[in-house]
Amino acid sequence: MQNKYIQIFIIFLFCFQIAIAQQPQKLNSVEIFIQIQKLNFLGSVLYIAAHPDDENTRLISYLSNETKARTGYLSLTRGDGGQNLIGSQLRELLGVIRTQELIEARKIDGGEQFFSRANDFGFSKNPRETLEIWDKQKVLSDIVWAIRKFQPDVIINRFDHRSSGTTHGHHTASALLSVESFNLANNPSIFPEQLKLVEPWQPKRQFFNTSWWFYGSKEKFDAADKSNLTEIKTGVYYPTIGKSNQEIAALSRSRHQSQGFGSTGSRGEDIEYLEFINGEALQNKASIFEGIDTSWNRVKGGKPIGKLLTAIASQFDYNNPSASIPNLAKAYTMMQSLEDKHWASLKSSAIKEIIASCSGLYLEAVAQNQETTPGSTIKLKLEAINRSIIPMQLRSVTTLPEQKSTPQNVVLNSNILKSLNLDLQLPSTLEYTQPYWLKERETVGIYTVAEQKNIGIPDIIREVTVVFNVLINDIEIPFERTVVYKYNDDVKGEMYNYLDIVPEVTTSILDKVSLFKNGKNKEIAVKIKSGKEALKGDLILELPDNWIVLPKSIPFNLDKKGTEQIVYFQVTPPNQIGEAVAKSIAVVDNKRYDKDQISINYSHITKQQVLKPAEAKFIKLDLKTNEERIGYIMGAGDEVPKSLSQMGYKVTILKPEEITLEKLANLDVVMTGIRAYNTVQELANKQSILFDFIREGKTMIVQYNNPNDLVTKNIAPNTLKISGDRVTEENAEVRFLAPNHPILNFPNKITAKDFEGWKQEQGLYYPNEFDKTFTPILSSNDKGETPKNGALLVAPYGKGYYIYTGLSLFRELPEGVSGAFRLLSNMISLKANVKISAQSIKP
Repeated sequence: MQNKYIQIFIIFLFCFQIAIAQQPQKLNSVEIFIQIQKLNFLGSVLYIAAHPDDENTRLISYLSNETKARTGYLSLTRGDGGQNLIGSQLRELLGVIRTQELIEARKIDGGEQFFSRANDFGFSKNPRETLEIWDKQKVLSDIVWAIRKFQPDVIINRFDHRSSGTTHGHHTASALLSVESFNLANNPSIFPEQLKLVEPWQPKRQFFNTSWWFYGSKEKFDAADKSNLTEIKTGVYYPTIGKSNQEIAALSRSRHQSQGFGSTGSRGEDIEYLEFINGEALQNKASIFEGIDTSWNRVKGGKPIGKLLTAIASQFDYNNPSASIPNLAKAYTMMQSLEDKHWASLKSSAIKEIIASCSGLYLEAVAQNQETTPGSTIKLKLEAINRSIIPMQLRSVTTLPEQKSTPQNVVLNSNILKSLNLDLQLPSTLEYTQPYWLKERETVGIYTVAEQKNIGIPDIIREVTVVFNVLINDIEIPFERTVVYKYNDDVKGEMYNYLDIVPEVTTSILDKVSLFKNGKNKEIAVKIKSGKEALKGDLILELPDNWIVLPKSIPFNLDKKGTEQIVYFQVTPPNQIGEAVAKSIAVVDNKRYDKDQISINYSHITKQQVLKPAEAKFIKLDLKTNEERIGYIMGAGDEVPKSLSQMGYKVTILKPEEITLEKLANLDVVMTGIRAYNTVQELANKQSILFDFIREGKTMIVQYNNPNDLVTKNIAPNTLKISGDRVTEENAEVRFLAPNHPILNFPNKITAKDFEGWKQEQGLYYPNEFDKTFTPILSSNDKGETPKNGALLVAPYGKGYYIYTGLSLFRELPEGVSGAFRLLSNMISLKANVKISAQSIKP
């Protein structure tokens, strides 16, 4: 039993170790002292909400840095269903970005990060829908698992479980599930399969972190009776680091770059409010840990450790942190004999890194290359240096996952660098590096994670590590380091990435959606990338039998690892309208490789490798287009221009400074990307030019914008007010308000069938007030709601037309939704077809 729990918590701690930035952390004396203080606090808080950005970073920072509590944030989703302000990645790729942003945020505010398997399927208006799509029992199981694993004394919910229908359904659902889990976690008959790995756990109490937002306004909150609320004064100042708690929280929140949540720090008094929900109520409200022993006395045999750590803190020498090492090593030894493996494992992991920091002990394992394949032998350069006068010896190194121990017995004299080279043989069964929750096909509401022990781990699980076994004060301490790859950038200097395990070969169909019109064949480009040296094989493009592919296969020969080659197939569609999934398969030595390697690389997060099936969607559709020339103004980031090119249009990406009458003169249509009027400040000064463009007989199409933070109130030549109206049910009935309008008839006849198969949502941020010159084209609504008529609005202006649409074209087009292409073609062709007499159009 004891060994079982040791293994559990090694796994548990590993998930935090992999979340450390690739570049090694090097703590200064103040940071070391703070970590020593945290060693002596044995209390924990779990904050629970629905999404990345829902967490209260001020409260998390306060609990972690001022209270010194172990503080975790359980985000039920990874934010997969939101929008992206820094790139075009959506859905699971956006979830990967937001996962990393949360990990980076926790590094700043001192918390730890966890997730459930819940898939953020998009905006939900009530928790009933949310829990149906998520699969309530699976997400409830994940919360119970997180509680049993983390063992929080206190749980804090971000949202109110009593407020169904007043906020995002995911928000309320997170609170409902948290409240339900509070007592279930301690019931051994609930999810008993988990008890092979964890034990039941009962938190002491649970709160709801309320604020003025839940009261409707600051004025209402100020006037409300708060006698039943617990106040936490979070506006503290940390003189040793020169920052207020709010400043730290702002830095943490500013990691959410894909959501545009850059935050400015504040200073001075600040109060957070907690409403008691469950468990043992507070008597004097002085501390949320009231009645909980947060000292080492809570652990059998722990009292001497607490006494020793108190002495270490009181005697800490900022000028010579290494003076604390003998007692720290002694405390580490004492922890190894404790029966309570939960706190023993957590604090042992922490104290090891404190010892390393106090001594300036630097340990690193660097691979020769950033990518390698299963079964290969990689060359490692190991570095070990002790920058203190404390005697140390590198006894051995253990390489994982091969679990090979290599004796060293090297004395680490003060400030003398020891380097050694080592070969590490990787097993042929080693899994590829990728987000573990994306390995299997997900459902709309839940990700598939086969192994219980992995559920909740925030990051990619990296198996290639090196353990440095170092003798310090006659105590052997293992220090685990993940293998990295580093290089020097002439501008940025030393750069780090993790070692990635990749397939021997990956392929990518370059256009993820290909449109086939008029029965013509099309040239399809496929990229091949080698993951190893001297790679030979054949590439196949698989399609249903009624699609013709020539040639049947294409041989490839790639001499060097990392080499890429693009080859081309001629594809002829069938006669009938329909869709097909195309798969590119590389065959090497009779083994099939079917992965597409996607790299996500932004400066504020760790580089990510995602492996998806090498597939694309081919569509034979009835699509008529004209030959309009389109200028596209990018907004927050989308892939609509690629879709326009697929449709056969000539597309010019317009930079804000290029918006001049001369530049627009050769265009027929100007189209703005999603949230352009939220993100492109220069548009505020370009409206008169764009309106003149319309007045002279052209068309402007504006895609959805958030009503908050518009760069100008005059986004249309006539009155138009954007609201929060949206239709989240993608299969909601669509009614035609103007069936004779050209936009529903030319060059494609739009029917209800064109709104089948839409993904995630129909649309968002529809205008609800607009000038009478606007014609509303469509109407739809979610169940139980009033009709929303602002999805597609058309108004004449001068000789041309202005179109505003909140329809989620930015999601539908990259997903290959046929009706979205046909409707967009009509929007683009409006000016060319509007002269046709409405009386001649049959509804």
